[in-house]
Amino acid sequence: MLIFNKQTDLKAYLFPFLASKTTIGFVPTMGALHDGHLSLLRKALQENEIVVMSIFVNPTQFNNAEDLEKYPRTLERDVKKIATISNKIIVFAPSVDDIYEGNTVSESFDYDGLEHQMEGKHRPGHFDGVGTIVKRLFEIVQPTNSYFGEKDFQQLQIIKKLVQKYKIPVNVIGCPIHREKNGLAMSSRNERLSVTEKEEAALIFKTLTASKKMFGTKSANEVSNFVKKTFENYPKFSLEYFQIADEATLKPCLRRSKNKKYRAFIAVFVNNIRLIDTISLN
Repeated sequence: MLIFNKQTDLKAYLFPFLASKTTIGFVPTMGALHDGHLSLLRKALQENEIVVMSIFVNPTQFNNAEDLEKYPRTLERDVKKIATISNKIIVFAPSVDDIYEGNTVSESFDYDGLEHQMEGKHRPGHFDGVGTIVKRLFEIVQPTNSYFGEKDFQQLQIIKKLVQKYKIPVNVIGCPIHREKNGLAMSSRNERLSVTEKEEAALIFKTLTASKKMFGTKSANEVSNFVKKTFENYPKFSLEYFQIADEATLKPCLRRSKNKKYRAFIAVFVNNIRLIDTISLN
């Protein structure tokens, strides 16, 4: 397996493939890989001639210094997991200095309002950091197709907007959420949960599933009140937000329209570990 730590080396290696119009699949990650990440790799391998996976914990998308410090970094284990899929996958694991060249700050982006909802409200500057790193990685790898999990659905919509506004020639492909047996959405942050907490966190998806059923007959406001009351009964959990939103604009659903697709979004703290999830309501 080829592992590159410097963008200049990766660019040099990829140059002949780009020149010959070889299809390149790209899976950007922050490491601590789980089966959800591996499913993105499998899809990328099926649809492209070569595949690159980046492993980089991006400091500019963290608005919480403690969260950045505690984010799991497991490169050696990650590489072993990648090898179970294929030894032909190219790994790009750069340093912060290599990516930011001594200037670790975000660019500013306008995503036509997508950035002001949910995660954007609760994590100031987060999507500027996401846009900065994704744009730089796209410039380095120049992929044909890039794959993202739908657990971060707001991020997926924002990256699609980034590609559209900056005219970046890459197909952004959203892939289904992978879940634990109990329904908990797979996430690198799950590694920080105890066995008991991981089991108890099944409540998140259970509540989302109930909210989807309710949305068939109840208003968005009634569903939101149900979710708030549910988490009030579980003191181990702290509900940061629950929102039913239009999938296209991410704006809150005030009155349902038959012509729109809706999605429920949730962020919950379990012992100071922040977990997000989402479910389509259509």
